[in-house]
Amino acid sequence: MAYRPTWQGHLKLSLVTCPVSLFTATNPAGDVHFNLINPKTNNRIKMITTDPESGPINRSDLVKGYEVSKGEYILLTDEEIKSVKLESTRTIDIERFVPAEEIDRIYWDNPYYLAPDGKMAQEAFAVIREAISKAGKIAIGRIVISTRERILALEPRGKGILAYSLRSDAEVRKPDEIFGAIADAKPDADMVAIALKIIEQRAKPFDPSQFVDRYEEALKALIEQKKKGHKPVSAEEPEDTNVIDLMEALRASLAGKKAPPAKSKPARAAAGKKPAGEAKPAKAPAHKPKARRAG
Repeated sequence: MAYRPTWQGHLKLSLVTCPVSLFTATNPAGDVHFNLINPKTNNRIKMITTDPESGPINRSDLVKGYEVSKGEYILLTDEEIKSVKLESTRTIDIERFVPAEEIDRIYWDNPYYLAPDGKMAQEAFAVIREAISKAGKIAIGRIVISTRERILALEPRGKGILAYSLRSDAEVRKPDEIFGAIADAKPDADMVAIALKIIEQRAKPFDPSQFVDRYEEALKALIEQKKKGHKPVSAEEPEDTNVIDLMEALRASLAGKKAPPAKSKPARAAAGKKPAGEAKPAKAPAHKPKARRAG
């Protein structure tokens, strides 16, 4: 299957350059896609681009606008946007090499495959790839994708190069903004020791093929039920798993048992039964007529 490149340009290491193509390394998530349907007519809904004053308008007639104040925009055509040219719009210039462990994982964004564009590019591409491999570091360059300049991290992957766009520092929230309210108290050492044993029991090699989107699989099963005319079966609500005794829950987990029950809630009275000492309601008269259905 021939894939369409996301970007085409040149890879540059000092004076060595070669034409390259950049491809997304992942498939679009999910096979289940929904359309909006009018249940009264069974027609698919069409979204019409509309001006609130003049009415429907063709998308091809539109331009992009940057809001400088409420209701005031600077208008830019596609040609004007394309006229902003940086070297990174057409060239990935490797600026520096850094150890992989120095790049915090929170900065890693989208993965791409970088490959030579044409047979004439393969020799220079192989030289750059092999040099990065022997250096044992991540190559850092820049690239413009979708009107944004991105930092790009490059590392050898087989005969090609795996490229990751990196988030900028301004895009990453500071941990204290979220974690600041968490208490500083240290957890019980004995509980942590038991939790570590549970982790050891569950330690396995990572195999991505063992993980499937169970929610999507359930959606597919629901669709199949509807196709066959079956009434979908509702999933039961999960039980209340509020743990009262944390140590007991950890020990039970280690032993492979069920978690200890939470505080028992008052049992609901069975249908038709009342607690002792409570008077039973009088029986309805046998001749009471049934309610008629409207219509």
